[in-house]
Amino acid sequence: MSETNAPATCGDTGGPPPACCPLSKVRAGTSVRIKQLLASPDLCQRLRELGLCEEQRIKLLLRDRSVVCQVCNVRLGLSGRLADSIWVEPVTPEEHTA
Repeated sequence: MSETNAPATCGDTGGPPPACCPLSKVRAGTSVRIKQLLASPDLCQRLRELGLCEEQRIKLLLRDRSVVCQVCNVRLGLSGRLADSIWVEPVTPEEHTA
């Protein structure tokens, strides 16, 4: 997705950071950090209650029509549409060991 088509609410600078993308576009096996939840307020609250909150590190385990991710040692299955509303950035190798 190009920066012109990405939601302007992802990131603090008025546009998405260069590496920001929806969770549904991440390759399986990749660790990422949640940057923005772009869903209804009620749905965002429910995601946060499940541990999918901003700045949380998660690992995408499986990507198909739906996605399976690991957050806080728990595996969660999400629809592809819901995964589209969770914007993430890759975790750097230095952060993996921290």
